[in-house]
Amino acid sequence: MDLRTRVNTALKQAMRDKATTRLSTLRLINAAIKDQDIAARGETGDDRGVDDAQVLAILGKMTKQRHESARAYEEGGRLDLAEREREEIEVISEFLPRQLDEDEMEAAVDAAVTSTGASSIRDMGRVMAELKARHTGQMDFAKVGPLVKNRLCTG
Repeated sequence: MDLRTRVNTALKQAMRDKATTRLSTLRLINAAIKDQDIAARGETGDDRGVDDAQVLAILGKMTKQRHESARAYEEGGRLDLAEREREEIEVISEFLPRQLDEDEMEAAVDAAVTSTGASSIRDMGRVMAELKARHTGQMDFAKVGPLVKNRLCTG
């Protein structure tokens, strides 16, 4: 079952369960996917919409935004709003693949460096593109960037 179908199924179940927070988060996910569909249709004239990889990118972006918002709310003393952001993160995370741990991220970086033939920091863009193609939604690329840079600088 593709991600779009999983989100719609979860949305219907949340309606039946009257789970308001979950329902509003799933509606936000659906709206973000539809926005991307419309943008893609305008660019390519293609009516198929976004694929699972693009949906994963949307979900990853939504998660990152909520982490940043939760941090800002905590710094501002608004713990109630920070908690709401964390609840939304939990719902969004259900549709993301399992996150790689540190060892798995390092192994993925090594594999990407090897497969791209990267040898210097100038090749960082190619390595990051390779990682994004293979591991979208599975790793935090803000953490991976320094790993790639370190690997390419030390060789």
